[in-house]
Amino acid sequence: MFSLQAMARRTKLNEPIDFSTTPLFHHNKKTFTKTLGLSTDGRSKRMNLFQSVNNALGITLRTSNEVLCFGEDVAFGGVFRCTMNLQAEFGKDRVFNTPLTEQGIIGTAIGAAAKGMKPVVEIRFADYVFPAFDQIVNEASKFRYREGATGGNVGGLVIRMPPGGVGHGALYHSQSPESLFCHVPGFKVVSPRSPSQAKGMLLSAILHSPDPVIFLEPKILYRAAIEQVPEASYTLPLDKAEVVKSGTDLTIISYGRPLYTCSAAIEAAERDFNGASIELIDLQAIYPWDRKRMVNFGVGAEIAATIQDALFLQLNAPVKRVAGWTTHTGLAYQKYIIPDVARVYDAIQGSLEY
Repeated sequence: MFSLQAMARRTKLNEPIDFSTTPLFHHNKKTFTKTLGLSTDGRSKRMNLFQSVNNALGITLRTSNEVLCFGEDVAFGGVFRCTMNLQAEFGKDRVFNTPLTEQGIIGTAIGAAAKGMKPVVEIRFADYVFPAFDQIVNEASKFRYREGATGGNVGGLVIRMPPGGVGHGALYHSQSPESLFCHVPGFKVVSPRSPSQAKGMLLSAILHSPDPVIFLEPKILYRAAIEQVPEASYTLPLDKAEVVKSGTDLTIISYGRPLYTCSAAIEAAERDFNGASIELIDLQAIYPWDRKRMVNFGVGAEIAATIQDALFLQLNAPVKRVAGWTTHTGLAYQKYIIPDVARVYDAIQGSLEY
């Protein structure tokens, strides 16, 4: 597919993302200093996303006897192999399978967290979380507020789930429900972009967060994303955005898998548009996102509204939203619904030429 503007410049867009060369990964440990919380001291190892998640889970299970891992097929490693070999090391009392009942999984986790445990539960696909919506929204998210001065809370509860499309998931294996949970105070909602981010943020969520966390692991990155990851334990913040590329003419804000689409579009746009300099920010913390005050949330709309409210007279063009179309992700039409490089490229050009 070609952008109409790009056709005139003979720029081919929407090529497959080359994860082996993307500037968003740590291809060697020398770049660790660019990420707050990573250190060049100690050993590092090439890991993909599911391996880094597995590594982080193993560290937490060794660190605290309060950590539990459970969910559908978790004892066998899970659909995406993130819990491989954990039951063999830590036993059936701490790593175990559950029946096919998402509301039961979350309800059990809430009870365990209320008693001081740190349950890490897996929802096999983010699409399957909806039966547990009541437990998450009406029970877990309200727990601390409802307890008041008693000090009761469910911090330590982490709900892992893989969102997003992979090109063949269709209706029930392609959804990204994170914005639904961003309308309800009480949970942190985060999404790592890479293996090193996933490990550090998951360790923070399980061992240190005073709030329950919804931890989104983009399923398309489980095996595609490979980079150097520190072998030692480390933590990364759950409330900070990160500037992953500096720029002075235009800023793009995204998170998770779409960051790589944006990065590819930026590379093409900077090549084509007279030396344009474009900044890329990884939101990381989706809710609460990195700002001083929070109001009701919708990811792209909230960011656009906030920027235009605070900086309207300083803007050289309106804030543009590039997002999936408001429709179901049918199998035949998914590639037309999910934002691609051409759409991000056109938004960049529209802003630069406004």
